[in-house]
Amino acid sequence: MTQFHIKKIMQSSIIFSSCALLLAACSGFENGTTVSSPQSNKAIVPATEFDLSHWKITVPVDLDNNGKIDEVGVSDIQNYAHPDFFYLDENRGMVFAAPNKAITTATSTNTRSELRQMLRGANKKIKTQYAGNNFAIAAHPLSERFAAVGGKMQATLKVDHVALRANLPNTPAAYSVVVGQIHALKDKDLMAKNLGFGWGNEPIKIYFKKWPNHERGSVFWNYERNLPKDDPNRTDITYPVWGNTWENSSEPGDSGIALGEEFSYTINLHQNTMYLTFDAENKKQVTYSINLANNLDAYGEIDKYDPPLGYTADSMYFKAGAYNQCSTKEVADTTWYAGCLGTGDWEIDKQNGDYTQVTFSRLVLSPSHAPKN
Repeated sequence: MTQFHIKKIMQSSIIFSSCALLLAACSGFENGTTVSSPQSNKAIVPATEFDLSHWKITVPVDLDNNGKIDEVGVSDIQNYAHPDFFYLDENRGMVFAAPNKAITTATSTNTRSELRQMLRGANKKIKTQYAGNNFAIAAHPLSERFAAVGGKMQATLKVDHVALRANLPNTPAAYSVVVGQIHALKDKDLMAKNLGFGWGNEPIKIYFKKWPNHERGSVFWNYERNLPKDDPNRTDITYPVWGNTWENSSEPGDSGIALGEEFSYTINLHQNTMYLTFDAENKKQVTYSINLANNLDAYGEIDKYDPPLGYTADSMYFKAGAYNQCSTKEVADTTWYAGCLGTGDWEIDKQNGDYTQVTFSRLVLSPSHAPKN
């Protein structure tokens, strides 16, 4: 199907309602949720040290007892912290923690304390799913309707802890955490048009993984083929940064990254191409680039299983924080369900090491830019 045909079909889609272009100021938690902040002293909340004017956060609690994970919107996050899962440490770092067992989002078995980019800022007249709150690549047939074409996220962080216990330790996702990603919007209307988009996949997830008996862990990133969930070829393609990739149980040694060791990443999605840069002290800089408008992989080779137009017609947004990959669900012979241990009691789980924790010293959103030659 050509981009012309995609554009003609999508012009009638409700996801690009003209309401997405309205501008007004408003505040409050997402979806009308009201959650009392455990900490509201502005001197100690993360927003005093980090620009959170275009972020909301999901934290692994249900303080209002509505059966859903709590989400704190853009206005309220300016005065928000949680003493266990989202706070500033003594060095003014922004800490995200997520136990193995806790309430999760409806579509995941993995817990998280994670930010979601909100390009609309505090303007809730633009719905979360609308084009005015998300970005697209330049090849998108209706890219002019989006809040941005591409974008850039820069982060410096250290992983303080990853889960230590898994009943299925050879599951690739065991002992790992995702610290940054681009997520495509799951859109049932777009899926129903059968254009090959709207599946809600992730063109990038940045991982840290450390086996319990290793001195150092590994940093790598995954590209998810943009296919339906029930397609057997919908899988993550792994690219190494420092150390090993997620299926390798060997000690990475000096090539790896230790707990508490800072590293940085930049995701610069400019026009159609995602330019990635990874830096760490005493490590060689690692770079990649991959065009999200076709099915060439990050090595320039055709991936015959990925759709020819990649993520061309998807809506996207950045995420950052601690997305714990050590699910307590246990399913043999899978990538994701490691059967990690956890009780659901934070004090017990923290004492047993059944959690993940990440601290950011820098997190910046900005427009994309053309890479230097």
